[in-house]
Amino acid sequence: MRRALELARAEVGSTGSNPAVGCVLLDAEGTTVATGVHRGPGTPHAEVDALRRARGRHRGTTAVVTLEPCDHQGRTGPCSKALIEAGVRRVLYAVADPNRVAAGGARRLADAGVEVVGGVLGAEAEAVLEMWLTAVRAGRPFVTWKFAATLDGRSAAADGSARWISSAESRADAHELRARHDAVLVGSGTWRSDDPRLDLRHGVVGHPPLRIALDARGELPPDSRLLDGAAPTLVVTDPATGTAAHGGSESESNNNSGINTSTGTSTSRGANSGPDVLRLKTDARGHFPPLDLLAALDGRGVRSVLVEGGPALAASFVRAGLVDRVVAYVAPLLLGSEGVSATGPLGIGSIREAHRFRITSVDRIGPDLRIELRPPARTGGTQ
Repeated sequence: MRRALELARAEVGSTGSNPAVGCVLLDAEGTTVATGVHRGPGTPHAEVDALRRARGRHRGTTAVVTLEPCDHQGRTGPCSKALIEAGVRRVLYAVADPNRVAAGGARRLADAGVEVVGGVLGAEAEAVLEMWLTAVRAGRPFVTWKFAATLDGRSAAADGSARWISSAESRADAHELRARHDAVLVGSGTWRSDDPRLDLRHGVVGHPPLRIALDARGELPPDSRLLDGAAPTLVVTDPATGTAAHGGSESESNNNSGINTSTGTSTSRGANSGPDVLRLKTDARGHFPPLDLLAALDGRGVRSVLVEGGPALAASFVRAGLVDRVVAYVAPLLLGSEGVSATGPLGIGSIREAHRFRITSVDRIGPDLRIELRPPARTGGTQ
């Protein structure tokens, strides 16, 4: 199972809206016959991939798979049926499939006389599948808030300069983190001050994440690096902005994304020269409600979001209880109270009201510390 988990872990961030799954086929002596992985929508699932690679040697084998085999006919057939027809005698899986559409494979296998054992290394598999599982269970993308700060919690100096607070080693690690997410999100303050590219650099290879820029007023300049066409980009703006905003023409979608227009959201796809545009109503303060934004992204198949925006954007997600993981790069620098705080106002009046997180890992990376944290109890989030 640990080998299957290694295979799955290597695919995290590259499978789109589908889970990263690994499978190992073993013969009666426990020798590996073949391995398989799922590489994204429309490609063979891990079990089918392993069966094909077995080249006829799959009958009587044990299939060890990180997620319960699906029992659903989609772009590909049910893995449960493929395993039964291949003559697999035993199936070990780590995590039950929480997707009601695809679940039921374990029962079908057992009904066909296949020995089935679930929960094998379940906790380890939950960690590998964390982002996808959260998205399915909570009905919204998994949210990671990433930031770099000084020892005194400053993300920029008084003049706004922030390059470079963290080390080259930390920046390379942050790009690895980007590659593990479906989308990377910034607010207007960040694209105004930094003109970021939000691509993959520092030797990191993989599928570039969807670049999401919040632009309530339709002011993202046409020469922004986010509009360079180097990676897919989504601009989120209020319906009141002009249709010619963000460069290029727009055409109304047929709502194939599954977004509910009755809740105030709609989508449109720009011309080939422009980005995709999501029209989402702002609140009374002119801000996009985080939960509405995540619901719209979930409707577009986004299962994980890396929040890289500034203090205001970070604070909005923290206040809403929508941060599933924090990755903080802490540099051995001091900027004093004149510097820019890493997070905006949280409405905290006393220590009892503090948002608390538990530290799950601390690593030395170059001269910095990389601290990973999670909330004490995961919830679906509120507005």
